[in-house]
Amino acid sequence: MSDIAEENPWDALNAKPVDMRAAGWCERRGQSGWNEKDEAELNAWLAETPAHMVAYLRMSHVWNRADRLAALKQPVPDVVSSSTETRKPNFPRRGTIMVAAIGLIGAVAFALLRTSAEENYATRVGGHKIVALADGSQVELNTDTQLRVVSDARQRTVLLDRGEAFFQIKHDAARPFVVIANGQRVTDLGTKFLVRREVGDLRVSVVEGRVRLEAGAAHAKPAILLPGDVAIATANSVSVAKQAAPQLSSELGWRHGVLIFRHMSLAGAADEFNRYNREKLVVADTATAHLTIDGTFPANNPGAFTRLAEEIFGLRVMRGDNEIVISR
Repeated sequence: MSDIAEENPWDALNAKPVDMRAAGWCERRGQSGWNEKDEAELNAWLAETPAHMVAYLRMSHVWNRADRLAALKQPVPDVVSSSTETRKPNFPRRGTIMVAAIGLIGAVAFALLRTSAEENYATRVGGHKIVALADGSQVELNTDTQLRVVSDARQRTVLLDRGEAFFQIKHDAARPFVVIANGQRVTDLGTKFLVRREVGDLRVSVVEGRVRLEAGAAHAKPAILLPGDVAIATANSVSVAKQAAPQLSSELGWRHGVLIFRHMSLAGAADEFNRYNREKLVVADTATAHLTIDGTFPANNPGAFTRLAEEIFGLRVMRGDNEIVISR
């Protein structure tokens, strides 16, 4: 890939390198030669750090606004002279065009940044928080979750930096609500949905309404998810499956402070408890890990789970420093 920032006039505005790079992506994406390889490179860059995504979102707003304003200021073409000699077009020098464009974009950027607002929300390990947004929507944060809400007159955007959140959105087609994480983009179409970010993948479960998933994987087409649909998106693939209502309800048990397991392996159950507690469960051997369990447990009380493991399966439970080891 060529160096996007080469001869980039954003230098004149003392822009940060990440803003210059984001502006370069916006310019390049608007050109006719944009292809799937370019799209994959952009998605990889966006996934590197939340700062890349924030810069790109803001520059996209600026770039689109500048294009519209520039279109309104197109000069009237010269009228051909009545003489036999045709007047030569008086094209301005490239540098003049770029300087004028930067002035326009800079003014729009200043206006947009003044009118946009960013709010940060987070929960600790074992925490739970309900956030009511100004538009009437509600976001519910699960354990160890961090997200940012960036709003302006055109779009409402949530950057999910880590963790899991349940969204109940007041739909507004003129002002879309978008969740971005791991290079994936989820757009509300009148919805209640759950988004869980893991290392390397994103899980989206739809409770009501619809969402549009635009995955970062190359060649992946946008997918419309309906109630009961569960999508898992990675950097290389997207899979969508139907989930029964009871299973989806179990996934949302954390909203009431409980973990609900239906034929869950002990290893999987231990992993879930570890998301909510600083004292970690360790399953010591493969045979124990593959045992399955059903039940409802307080999320912040792994002791109830280990007692069941002792009584039902006859397993050994040993406490150490900040860990509980379960074995045969």
